[in-house]
Amino acid sequence: MIRYHFRTFILSCILTLFALTAGASVRLKDLVEFDGVRGNDLLGYGLVVGLDGTGDGIRNSPFTEDILSNILERLGVNVTGEQFRPRNVAAVIVTATLPPFARAGGRVDVTVSAIGDASSLLGGTLVMTPLNGADGAIYAVAQGAIIAGGAAAEGQAAREARGVPTSGSIPLGARVEREVDFELASLERIRLALRVPDFTTAFRIEERVNLEFNQRVATMTDSGTVELDLRNLKVASAAHALARIENLRIVPQMRARVVVDQRSGTIVIGEDVRISRVAVAQGGLTLRVEETPLVVQPNPFAQGETIVVPRTAAQIEDAPPLALAELQGGTTLSDIVAGLNALGVAPRDMIDILNSINAAGALHAELIVR
Repeated sequence: MIRYHFRTFILSCILTLFALTAGASVRLKDLVEFDGVRGNDLLGYGLVVGLDGTGDGIRNSPFTEDILSNILERLGVNVTGEQFRPRNVAAVIVTATLPPFARAGGRVDVTVSAIGDASSLLGGTLVMTPLNGADGAIYAVAQGAIIAGGAAAEGQAAREARGVPTSGSIPLGARVEREVDFELASLERIRLALRVPDFTTAFRIEERVNLEFNQRVATMTDSGTVELDLRNLKVASAAHALARIENLRIVPQMRARVVVDQRSGTIVIGEDVRISRVAVAQGGLTLRVEETPLVVQPNPFAQGETIVVPRTAAQIEDAPPLALAELQGGTTLSDIVAGLNALGVAPRDMIDILNSINAAGALHAELIVR
């Protein structure tokens, strides 16, 4: 029975277990962010045309009419006072990320999302849209055919959708018009910011970088920062120093975590999770309510009215009893999985079990519930 529940549980793909291999090394550039070497978010407001009757309703989205009028007037078409109700246009928000060291003339991907009542952006084309940075300056201009990742079909009384047809992307759809000023070559100190702060990982990075240059170059300032002093290094530039260290292999040290997603029923248990000795039993109740109304009619020649007599059957049943399972203290990840599956419960019930174990103080890990 235990083996059956375990196989069923794995094949259902509802509980996902990820365990880091002991002693697995990771490249330095996958653990840290180099200070100053980052992207910049861009935002724009534009118009999508060419939709097959799935655009905004102008009556419900007046801002679509405004931007369409502005574009036509810039093209020399006077639409003042005209009444037009196109269904093949939609107002959208355009977002993109300007990568570090992007140069004028380069291209970046953009994401397009409808903000009106358009039902689909499939087959649409984004009209030239300026993309602004946080300072309000225009850094890129986006335009092109949209690739929508969903589909929708609707009638007078029903609508069916797959994916999100009101959002799409344009690969390399924006051209960079302005560069972000950043002189990496002139830097004498560079900070490495850990994506997951940890004192042990930061100390290992410091040791490994100093070993690479055979001198004290790196200094750990806190759990999330390692500072590099490039003044005494015999390298051509800071870029050469970063290229030399970004592929160094580091063994990261992560906190023990159990991540629970209540919406999908997914449970992720880290390798270093441990529990104290505890016994677990799980059960529940089944509530069943059935409505079977009875229609009572009078005799054919009688003076009466047809009435509906309600009939309700309510029943509460106990769930089948489950044995008490004991989880030994200091067990490994595989032991925890085998112990939980020995109860033969569904993954969503396992979420409640993990919460109860944590409340009892027997779960030695950080429990994250989303």
